[in-house]
Amino acid sequence: MNSSSAAGIANLADALVAARRERRALTAFPGSIPADLATAYAVQDAAIAKFGAVVGWKIAAVGPQFRDRYDVPRLSGPVMEGTVTMAQSETPVEIRPIPGGFAALEAEFIIQLARDLPARATLYTEAEVAAASGAMHAGVEFAGFPLLTINDLGPGAIISCFGNNAGIIVGPAIANWAKRPMESLGTKVEIDGREVGRGSAAKVAGGPLSALLFLANHLSERGRGLKAGDWVSTGATTGVHDVTVGNTARLVFDGVATIVVKVM
Repeated sequence: MNSSSAAGIANLADALVAARRERRALTAFPGSIPADLATAYAVQDAAIAKFGAVVGWKIAAVGPQFRDRYDVPRLSGPVMEGTVTMAQSETPVEIRPIPGGFAALEAEFIIQLARDLPARATLYTEAEVAAASGAMHAGVEFAGFPLLTINDLGPGAIISCFGNNAGIIVGPAIANWAKRPMESLGTKVEIDGREVGRGSAAKVAGGPLSALLFLANHLSERGRGLKAGDWVSTGATTGVHDVTVGNTARLVFDGVATIVVKVM
């Protein structure tokens, strides 16, 4: 069935939601991968409607190898109700990937909205989204889905599959973050004691506020808005780090916190 038809979109969303709810690994994408962004986000919207409430969003860069087919710098996916974990520095947090599926951790900076940014006809400016921003936290995206090869399939599949987001871990807030050089907000990720990546908030193209600006305008175009209290995970700062059961990860945010994640 054509995945761009109304029936094809609904059937694909049903299959993706069922696999996530049942924590059942998929051996292949359950249908035709959407060939364009409009179809992929239509599948995402249908999956959201079947699954539950949205309490935030993740943002990710689109790899250059996919830009000829999906000509956008970033994509978004929903953070669903019940998948936000608050964390204290050095206090371990447990995650449970779907057996046989994809699982990874990303050191990110997570903004909580202080004001609504509703859908509207005109584009938002960076000054407007900055004024709507509340606290920015050290945080972790738990990227995960029942399909192990999800990232290899590109944005059409990733967008459809909840943006490949299984949840976020929100650590301590960063004092005076808006006044700090983004390079000063350093990050490091270690898995089982081995360093796998270093970065900073400057590794997010344009910085976290640029990512938020993208999201506000992108959601507005889809007839969705952002609400006060929503969480926005602004993008990976050290890369995407695959994890498996038994791993312990330490995500270090210089001068702010160390978030410890145990993969169960």
